[in-house]
Amino acid sequence: MKVILSFILVLVTSISFGQKLKFKIENYDMDTTVNLVRYFGKGLYYADTAVIKNGVVEFDASKQKAGILALFLPGQNMLEFVYNNEDVTMEATYPDLMGTAVVKKSEENKIFHAYVQFISSERKKANGFLEQRKGHDEGSEMYKTLTDQMNQTTENVEEYQAEIVKNHWDKLVARIVKMSMDVEIPDAPTDVDGNIIDSNFRFLYFRNHFFDNIDLTDDRLIRTPIFHTKLAKYFSKEMMFQHPDTVIRHAVELCDRLKKGSDAYHYIVSWITSSYEKSKIMGMDKVFVVMADRYYITKNEEGDYNGFWVPIESMKKIEEKVKTNKNLVLGAIPPNIILQDSTDAKWRDFYSLDSEYTILYFWDPNCGHCKKITPKLQELYAQKFRDRNIEIFAIGKAVGEEFEKWKKFIRDNNLEFINVGVTDRLYTAAMDKSNGQAKLKEMLQYTTIESLNYQQTYDIYTTPRVFILDKDKKIIAKSLSVSQLEDLLDRLQGMPDLEKIFPPEEEDPEESQMH
Repeated sequence: MKVILSFILVLVTSISFGQKLKFKIENYDMDTTVNLVRYFGKGLYYADTAVIKNGVVEFDASKQKAGILALFLPGQNMLEFVYNNEDVTMEATYPDLMGTAVVKKSEENKIFHAYVQFISSERKKANGFLEQRKGHDEGSEMYKTLTDQMNQTTENVEEYQAEIVKNHWDKLVARIVKMSMDVEIPDAPTDVDGNIIDSNFRFLYFRNHFFDNIDLTDDRLIRTPIFHTKLAKYFSKEMMFQHPDTVIRHAVELCDRLKKGSDAYHYIVSWITSSYEKSKIMGMDKVFVVMADRYYITKNEEGDYNGFWVPIESMKKIEEKVKTNKNLVLGAIPPNIILQDSTDAKWRDFYSLDSEYTILYFWDPNCGHCKKITPKLQELYAQKFRDRNIEIFAIGKAVGEEFEKWKKFIRDNNLEFINVGVTDRLYTAAMDKSNGQAKLKEMLQYTTIESLNYQQTYDIYTTPRVFILDKDKKIIAKSLSVSQLEDLLDRLQGMPDLEKIFPPEEEDPEESQMH
């Protein structure tokens, strides 16, 4: 019986208390609530709260995951530390918490904080040498000496890092340090005469082996700010050409290596997807579409979405957005639009146009920007595009009162390019539910549901909006200003130096941008 009771007592004790995180902050005389915070990539989140009294505060770490945590005091003062399922006891002096930190208990943090302080010391030395070097000519002996001293600080850091990785690989801190190190690049291969065969060898090797020092199966590393810095660098313009197909190739190669359901999968997939969804670079929405389609809305064997962190209702919206925008990215052939022109009698569509380039232009006669941009398109069409087999296929809002406004705007501005719309008559017929929607069925002999619902089909949430198609009706550009549109088509047709009707320097971005 005593053995059983002792076992129960040990079990209860371990469950109740777990690891303790205890801090003593000298020179901090406020008794107040302070926070424990955690990293998830670059994000910093509240993990726990406690009251600091007489400079002492303690947290129960039993609910915390391994990674880098921090004591967060009012005034944005933080004391970072490594948590890896062990007790941590530290002392520091306010307000320089990191600079004065002393580890009383925690093998991880004795190594980590010694490393942080060493890095800080070497950085100060290097900055000092750099500042001194500014006062000397580049070819002078002192300039060379100071450069050698700067390089020596770098070597000191690299040696220190290598020692930690070699001697403490069983600890999380060693994995964190290794993650911060760049991969070693071998000498470029040479021919028999010693000439380098590939001048891009070093760069390509560095990029291809960029994640060699990071264990992507270790979720603890995602819970550090260092990981995000590495990830952001990998997808920066210094590392890869910022074209959607290039980014997609590298993103898929990386994400296919990740374990579904892991923190690494969650963070890497969501960061890439959201970053390029918000990108201002033309065509980067394709990255969002491919990422969301491949890593969010696909399902696992249990039938659950792989984007497990997204609420179901939000996931359904993502599914719908992917379904729509798959046909609207660069390289895609968008759905045909078959609607009647301003005569309200003649059906027109853009698939049947035998044009070298086609401009799809969505506009609204009540839209202030449209009123300024549409006449400019007519000027381009009359003076340049029409004679060069470039067609403009404009889809205007023409339902209800807009129908007469639409026709009046076309007449007043002498719009000679193709103008179509869901006219009020078409809209009324489509919405007529009598006789089993007979009018709609009759209409669908000439058009399509996608055409009648073009705003949903083309995700027209604002006007004006423009897509540029090649002769095969593939999207080659979109979301351009008037001057960008003119310049692009001049260049595509071999006339880059042709005098511009709308030079970029004369363009008002607020008035001329077509989303």
